[in-house]
Amino acid sequence: MQPLRNGSLIAATVGVGLMAGIYFAFACSVMPGLRATDDRTFVAAMRSINTAILNGWFFLAFLGALALTGLAGAVQLGSGQRPALPWIVAAFVLYGLTILTTGAVNVPLNEGLAAAGEPGRAADLAAARDRFEATWVRWNLIRTAACVAAFGCLTWALLLQARGRG
Repeated sequence: MQPLRNGSLIAATVGVGLMAGIYFAFACSVMPGLRATDDRTFVAAMRSINTAILNGWFFLAFLGALALTGLAGAVQLGSGQRPALPWIVAAFVLYGLTILTTGAVNVPLNEGLAAAGEPGRAADLAAARDRFEATWVRWNLIRTAACVAAFGCLTWALLLQARGRG
């Protein structure tokens, strides 16, 4: 059972780390880079990014991180001492918040931007950008912080487990 405990916790940590990296990349490079562009470039780039990210690799990491964190917690239940378990549960909750934020805020904003029309034909790109940018960036920062915190929790759980206390 110990190989499953170790393997699932390592896999969960890697998965959550990958997602933290994606959110962080948007927070510190993609969105600041796009902030400096005109409305047409901004809308066209975000629409293209939002289409490109809908792929199997992204969904595997996005949903797999939650599933693997859940598995890492579940396999802890069969062990004697479980000091890693509260950290895994905290990571599960924090990462779950990133999924909720994505579904409740970021995806609807992405869909709204797509509904604004093609950048070359849309009537008011400035208004579409205004409805999108500040809110999307703010909530991306929130999900970035939650995901980095989840990654930290899993890293701590790994350390406890490696010390033979998990």
